[in-house]
Amino acid sequence: MRSALGLMLASVVASVVITAVWFWTVGRHAHVSTPQTIAAAPAKLLPPSPAANPARSGAPRDEIETTGSIAEKLAAAPLVQAKPACANPDALGVARVVEIDTTGGPGFGFEHFKQLDFLTDKEVVLTFDDGPWPNNTPAVLKALADECTRAVFFPIGKHATFHPEILKQVAAAGHTIGAHTWSHANLNSKKMTEQLAKDEIEKGYSAVRLALGAAPAPFFRFPELQHGPAAMAYLGTRNIAIFSCDLDSFDFRAKSAEQIVATVMTKLDKQGKGIILMHDFQKHTAEAMPTLLRRLKAGGYKVVQMKARTTVQTLPEYDEALIKEIKLPVASTRPVGSVVQTVSQ
Repeated sequence: MRSALGLMLASVVASVVITAVWFWTVGRHAHVSTPQTIAAAPAKLLPPSPAANPARSGAPRDEIETTGSIAEKLAAAPLVQAKPACANPDALGVARVVEIDTTGGPGFGFEHFKQLDFLTDKEVVLTFDDGPWPNNTPAVLKALADECTRAVFFPIGKHATFHPEILKQVAAAGHTIGAHTWSHANLNSKKMTEQLAKDEIEKGYSAVRLALGAAPAPFFRFPELQHGPAAMAYLGTRNIAIFSCDLDSFDFRAKSAEQIVATVMTKLDKQGKGIILMHDFQKHTAEAMPTLLRRLKAGGYKVVQMKARTTVQTLPEYDEALIKEIKLPVASTRPVGSVVQTVSQ
């Protein structure tokens, strides 16, 4: 009996001693010691678990993802560029961006096409024809940049080859660029054959592409808004959208910037919205832009930018013919400092 009691006491004492040793070496005081510096192996991404059952945890299915599935989504997601901040807190800006499917050659602008009414009240689209042109186009670009807004430009092919560096500025500023024929010929004149009209259209696009070094949008505006039926049908086969307008600024007739502003705002206040036709080729238009954009903002109007889902695939025969015709590089890639240097002053 005593022997058994002694053994029991000895066991209890031993247990107490073992517990105390563990408590002071491994238990809650052990973290005080300096951690080891051996680097751990990199963690591996886990594949999605087919057995996971979100219903058991009570969390919604959409909120539960394994590490592996998140990594797969990040790898598949397109790279999104950050939108540049606008330095003007009271800028007109861009209220909405619309993407156009140009299949079949849809028409825009109620002056000629009434099927596609996509603008809501107080929405406008800013469009400019006949550029690029020195001084005037850069001035228009500055006014648009100051108000952090965007437009659609329809350059003439010849002008694009004259001033490719300016057209590149238009593209760099984020504006949409279409085409406006090679020489601003009236495609609906009696002397215009179907082949000549095709040449004007295709040569214009090739000139813009060569000037930009990239394909433009499949957006086209007829010179003088003269829509020849054969040319319209051809544009449809090329999946190029046709632009008329809702209101014409008639800036090419204006004698002052103030007259342009008054014309646009009077028409716009009457119609309530629309695609506005202007010309970055015109000096008075460039002068009018700062005031006109401020008036649009004050009047509660909002800018819609139109972009195309795809680009124009220019025809190789026109690209090659144009290169031979101009006989010079369309644009120099050398910086000004490497071409022109001051040697005496």
